[in-house]
Amino acid sequence: MRPVYLSKPAVFCCCARNSEELWNAVISGNQDGIRKVTALNGKEFFAARISDELLQEKSSARFDMRIMRIEDKCLSQLAQLVEGAKKSYGANRIGVCVGSCDNGTEFSIAGHRKYFANGVFDSDYSLEIQGADYVSTFVAEKFELQGPCMTFSTACSSSAGAIIKGAELIRAGLCDAVVAGGIDIASDTTLLGFDALEAVSSEKTNPFSKNRQGITLGDAGAFFLLSAEKSEELVELLGYGESADAYHMTSPDPSGDGAKRAMEKALKSAGLKPEQIDYVNLHGTGTKFNDSMEGKAVAAVFAGYKVPCSTTKPMTGHTLGAAGALEAAVCYNAIVNNAGKSEGEIKLPVQVWDKIPDEEIPELNIVSAGEKSDCKKVRVCMSNSFAFGGANSSLIIGCRG
Repeated sequence: MRPVYLSKPAVFCCCARNSEELWNAVISGNQDGIRKVTALNGKEFFAARISDELLQEKSSARFDMRIMRIEDKCLSQLAQLVEGAKKSYGANRIGVCVGSCDNGTEFSIAGHRKYFANGVFDSDYSLEIQGADYVSTFVAEKFELQGPCMTFSTACSSSAGAIIKGAELIRAGLCDAVVAGGIDIASDTTLLGFDALEAVSSEKTNPFSKNRQGITLGDAGAFFLLSAEKSEELVELLGYGESADAYHMTSPDPSGDGAKRAMEKALKSAGLKPEQIDYVNLHGTGTKFNDSMEGKAVAAVFAGYKVPCSTTKPMTGHTLGAAGALEAAVCYNAIVNNAGKSEGEIKLPVQVWDKIPDEEIPELNIVSAGEKSDCKKVRVCMSNSFAFGGANSSLIIGCRG
């Protein structure tokens, strides 16, 4: 089976404009990017939105809007790598796989408001911006790529699924490289929708705590260039697993069985035992049911082994369709930045929370802010993404040997 290597990630979110800034934010527990915002209905929320000052420059997209400005800035970090891949393989051998949940809400809301007021849409309004494909079509247009181009929208596991499908395109021999990742925004539509589900926290998210109240939503873009050629750091997608609960439209299976199966499939795919995983980036949304079921699933998969773990959403916010790729980028950084370090020098992504555990959740070895990790090495990491409808994905990345 062809190996699949990951390039250095391109990252843009509330706490980071590149991969290095992301790493510094998640090991320090920096929550400065999370601020109060006021939605269309006048209600205030904590949200991990990217500062508007960083998004003043228009994107190169045919339809310029906030999500495209974020995606454009993020993708620009990959430009040199993609151009090199085009020279090596040809534009027709490079695919695009993007995970996202936003379908042009910025234009859609404004367009429909004018329609309801005037009875007609503006002349420049196009239904294409509401198509799920546009975030991936833009990647192909920006880099002039001609390979398969696909968008995945499975809520919070969208970009994890996009990375998996990108790897499968390479392993099937359909592509030699794939631009894979995710992009999403904490739009007012998203904030109000999750608020209607009573899933948004009135405070900054407090995952796995007895006092948790829900999620803090955020903007983000995160992309990799996947390739069968070795990357500079030799970080490889070692394995992956997916499962579908089909338990409820928005609630996960409370037993955690679907999440457990995704992790077990990832381990089997990678040919690894649970004790060979050095760190797990938890999905950890801060909602009552997600944290409970994930805690049960992790405890079952890693029974007898207290694997170091944390959720980085208290720094980045829950970035929905981009979360899987953004947290894979966290894992990539954990591997690269700890390479060659001794036990006392190792740093892991921390979790910011009140450290009051929920007695109904099995005890986890959470790396909390302000505490030193007991991790001896970081060569293999697991990243979990568990979405609405029970669309579960688990990625394992690392260095072999």
